[in-house]
Amino acid sequence: MQPFTWLARTHLLSAAGDALIAIALAGSLFFNLDPAAARSQLLWYLVLTMAPFAVVGPLIGPLVDRSRGGRRGMIIGAGIARAVLALLMVRHLDSLLLFPEALGALVAGKTYHVAKSAVVPGLVREERDLVEANSKLMLLSGLGGALAVGPGVLLSLASSRWVLVLAAVVFVLMTFPARRLPRFAVRPGRPPQGAELQQPAHAGETRQVSRRRGGMLLAGSAMGVVRAMTGFTLFLIAFWLRTDDAAPWWFGFMFTASAVGQLIGAVSAPWLRRRIREEVLLASTLLLAAVVSFYVVTAPDRFSVLVLAMVMGLMSALGKLCFDAIVQRDEVPADRGRTFARFETRFQLMWVIGGLVPVAAPSGILPLRAGVMLLGIAGLVAVVLYAGGLWALARGRRPPSEIIVTRVRTRVRARVRRNRPQPPG
Repeated sequence: MQPFTWLARTHLLSAAGDALIAIALAGSLFFNLDPAAARSQLLWYLVLTMAPFAVVGPLIGPLVDRSRGGRRGMIIGAGIARAVLALLMVRHLDSLLLFPEALGALVAGKTYHVAKSAVVPGLVREERDLVEANSKLMLLSGLGGALAVGPGVLLSLASSRWVLVLAAVVFVLMTFPARRLPRFAVRPGRPPQGAELQQPAHAGETRQVSRRRGGMLLAGSAMGVVRAMTGFTLFLIAFWLRTDDAAPWWFGFMFTASAVGQLIGAVSAPWLRRRIREEVLLASTLLLAAVVSFYVVTAPDRFSVLVLAMVMGLMSALGKLCFDAIVQRDEVPADRGRTFARFETRFQLMWVIGGLVPVAAPSGILPLRAGVMLLGIAGLVAVVLYAGGLWALARGRRPPSEIIVTRVRTRVRARVRRNRPQPPG
């Protein structure tokens, strides 16, 4: 059996276990919040979502890369950790201890995803297959969650504790296919991807290394904008529907539209990748989101907002698949774990920043039309900077975004020096 098949089975069970934990927590103290204080609670929620990444970024990434079998070991360890935490949550479902245990499960889940992304390149035949492999895993994630809904809902009618017990069983089962993964996922018969980049022999290879590193940074910046736009859109639409006195099922429509967009993105990604490079595809998704945003500005009704939610889901799925493939293709194998962890931390920060804007704004300060206009401008600026950066890198020049950041940093430092009090005498 192909090693990727074992990873696919592992990922299916991991997604099912995560869905069961979400179902169990849905009726617990974790989400039993007073709606009268929705904004302040959402602010706390956005801040708390950064906690798992604060651990994953500086600690888990290097740990995943440290040992020869570290990635497989971290996948197995993440499954065992979530099983143990699920059993602990059974006892503390109505206690404040549920919060640190739930956050621990989130940390273990993010650890799994970092290790999984680092493993994928060694399980495909060619670099062009990376998007297709990531797409299959994304589809399996949705399938695993869907398969868990039925048993999870039925068990929750008796008690959420039984849902957590089932989640623990699923996470334990996840470790069995994970044990069949290679100890070090490198394709046989050829050196590891990027190994030739570790010690450049001449100036040409040095420029190639610099170009690849620069390309990853540009893709990471573009993907950061994608995550900020999705977080912004989620809370902008949610608060607009609330102020518009929409029925509760409109919120369900919004999430369904976003899920449909993600499904379309995952299904279409392999077909698109056979015709378009990852960089062009990533830029195209940003451009599509900008165009649709400007269209919604002209007709901000509920139907157009659902279209916007679907396009944002499509952009999020395609963007993530393209970014993962770029890092898996261009990063040195020994550093993939820490690279994914570092970027995932930045992406979550961007999602939080995007969500904070409509959440923190007082009611009526950020109307739908103005918010969607900001989305369109952000997408358009991101496309221009990303395309300009790729053009500059191909010609050995500095990307426009780097020039802008350098100039802003220089001016800020100069202003700080001018305003710094001088010592007497």
